[in-house]
Amino acid sequence: MSNQTYLAVGVDAGSWRTRCVISLLEGKHLRYLGHGEAVSTGWQKGRITDQSVLSMQIQQAVRQAERMAGVSVEAVVLGVGGGTVHGGNSHGIYEFGKPREVEPEDLTYAMELASRVRLEYDRMVLQIMPQDFIVDGRAGYRKPKRMTCSRLEANVHIVTTSVQEHQCLVEAVHDAHLAVEETVLEPMAASYAAILPEDRSRGAALVDIGLHSTDLVIYDGDAVALAATLPVAGDHFTRDIAWLLKVSYDDAERLKQEYGCALLGLTGDTSFIEVPSPESRGPREVRRRELIEILEARAEELFEYVRTELAKASMEQGLLEGVVLSGGGTNLTGMCDMAERVLNCPARIGLPVGIDGWPIEIDSAGWTTAAGLSMYSARLKTRRDFKRRAPGLVGMLR
Repeated sequence: MSNQTYLAVGVDAGSWRTRCVISLLEGKHLRYLGHGEAVSTGWQKGRITDQSVLSMQIQQAVRQAERMAGVSVEAVVLGVGGGTVHGGNSHGIYEFGKPREVEPEDLTYAMELASRVRLEYDRMVLQIMPQDFIVDGRAGYRKPKRMTCSRLEANVHIVTTSVQEHQCLVEAVHDAHLAVEETVLEPMAASYAAILPEDRSRGAALVDIGLHSTDLVIYDGDAVALAATLPVAGDHFTRDIAWLLKVSYDDAERLKQEYGCALLGLTGDTSFIEVPSPESRGPREVRRRELIEILEARAEELFEYVRTELAKASMEQGLLEGVVLSGGGTNLTGMCDMAERVLNCPARIGLPVGIDGWPIEIDSAGWTTAAGLSMYSARLKTRRDFKRRAPGLVGMLR
């Protein structure tokens, strides 16, 4: 790769926080420059309700990052997630007619054939992820270049999303006077920042727990085995507390943050906590155990959904590197313990790695997706640089 430098900018427009990370790609090294954050208010239940407000928040986060980095941003890589995202496997067959060597262009064409699926109304392809190839009936090849065969089959995982939601998100960025380099599945971007390539190749899953959606991506041999959205997110934990303890939503969120835990036995379950009451009523207390039991039930349900998706991908016993948790929902104490109990595999918090000079103040799972989007932006620049020098190999890199 050349010694040219590029800005690598990622924007994670979430329903709780909008975050931006600016990095500098210098040769093969990625160095942190700045970050910005804005409170998100243009969302409701994971869907965009006010595009103009979202645009202002994106602009606020990017401008804050620009001031810190001392640079001007023109384009960003944008994360996409939420309940409108769906994943599914597809299969394509490429008949050569007579035996010959497999060229990189053949692999690309086989994947294109596999990606030709009929979509429902208001659906679009977000990403196509190659899994493996079958060469003359022999399965399990990752990159069968230069092999001789007469029939090449490709297995891919196709991630689709809502055209309307995708368009609203992209237009919000355009309204903030920024271009969109590419839109990327958020848990996939988070996995770039939190899981090393060699760990993905041994089998790993990333669970990105946001306010209104939880996104999952499962890796098998560095290929995406499955991408899915789960129906339980951080908002459900807070609403359970508000409903069962008869408090306001804001008070429920405060109780969750201050006294919450996802598993009984990890904290002082027998202590009492003061529960807010209306001014017309006196103060009241409940056992902390009651609060934890509420959160434990919801956390167990969340990871039961993860286990169901692992079974769909035949990966119940295949996660040698375990489960990595990212997103703001990981702030609840005991989430890793609950994940290990339900999924019977190691679990850890996914913190950003791979960007030099990453500051301590944002070294948290909430910033993992934004960091991964910045890394993905750098990856795009690397590919473009490689394309200028070796155009014959671009098809396989894509």
